[in-house]
Amino acid sequence: MSNLNLTVRVHPVVLFQIVDAFERRNADSHRVIGTLLGTVDKGVIEVTNCFCVPHKEHDDQVEAELSYALDLYDLNKRVNPNESIVGWWATGNEVTNHSSVIHEYYARECNNPIHLTVDTSLQGARMGLKAYLCVQLGVPGGKMGCMFTPINVEVTCYEPEVVGLQLCQKTVGVSNPNRPKTVSPMLDLAQISEASVKLQGLLEQMLAYVEDVLAERQQPDNAVGRAILDLIHSVPNMSPEQFNQMFNSNIKDLLMVVTLSQLIKTQLQLNEKLTFLSTN
Repeated sequence: MSNLNLTVRVHPVVLFQIVDAFERRNADSHRVIGTLLGTVDKGVIEVTNCFCVPHKEHDDQVEAELSYALDLYDLNKRVNPNESIVGWWATGNEVTNHSSVIHEYYARECNNPIHLTVDTSLQGARMGLKAYLCVQLGVPGGKMGCMFTPINVEVTCYEPEVVGLQLCQKTVGVSNPNRPKTVSPMLDLAQISEASVKLQGLLEQMLAYVEDVLAERQQPDNAVGRAILDLIHSVPNMSPEQFNQMFNSNIKDLLMVVTLSQLIKTQLQLNEKLTFLSTN
């Protein structure tokens, strides 16, 4: 497989850490760089963590605290032994002249390191995300160079991260910037209710699309058709009575677990108060 066929999957926590490092940068720093951590498996580079590396860029050289980067990586390795160095990141919307110098260091730390850029300047009102691989250019025995070639990059999420992102989206639209909007996590049943409403809306959109295609009001899309077919095949074939029975059984189990957890919480609180009274 060609290296250019690699796919980079970035988790949201990485983007949050990069933006946080950019906001905390020194006043004289135009961009921030750091190390990307993650795993590589079958042509997919999954970036799950990162950290900032202090550096200074001059017209003719780059100064980076490499010893600090190595120490921080060793500390992270003790906590997350499965994460290895997969490349490096930088803020900005382009690859600079100093990028090749920094890339040479990471090429010694891992094979085929990727370079990730996050556009914190919001060009086009978006925080652009791009990934590159460095391809060697030149003739044998002659002067060699390198070229940063774009590769596929996408944002992926674990299920807990999806819940966190949905909670963060509810803070959008703050009326008073001086008092940030706070949102409390919802109860389990409230999350199920909200997810059901969203799912119903998506199903209505899908049905409207299918009806428009059948009525020849819209051109069919083969990719959408295959996705709908896979969705239909993934749903178990059962009657409405069987579905209601399964749903009610799961709801009863959920309510029982919630009731038991509340009883345990109350018992622990009573034990704490009784212990406090007995000691005094």
